Amino acid sequence: MIFLLTTMFTIVFMGLSFHRTHLLSALLCLEGMMLTIYIALSLWPSQLTPPSLMFPLLMLTMSACEAGLGLSLMIATARSHGSDNLKTLNLLQC
Repeated sequence: MIFLLTTMFTIVFMGLSFHRTHLLSALLCLEGMMLTIYIALSLWPSQLTPPSLMFPLLMLTMSACEAGLGLSLMIATARSHGSDNLKTLNLLQC
C-alpha cells in the first residue's frame, strides 16, 4: 500500500513539474497530490489502536479550501489576461 501511494504521489508530482503550461493543469496536479496525501492519512489511523478521524477530515477541509481558492484565482487571471496560460503571466505585472 505504501508503494502504491508513493507511486501515485510521484506520478502526480512529475505531472506538475513537466506539464506547467496551463494553470488548470497545475491546479489539477496539486489536487491529485492532496488527494494522495488524504488517502494516506485516512489509511494510517486504521493501523493504530484508537482510530482518529480528525486529522484526515482537517486535511480534506484544507484541500477543498485550496481547490476553491485556486479556481477563483484561475478565473481572475483568465478574466484579466484572457487565458490561463502560465507563460503569459508575469509576476511583476499581476
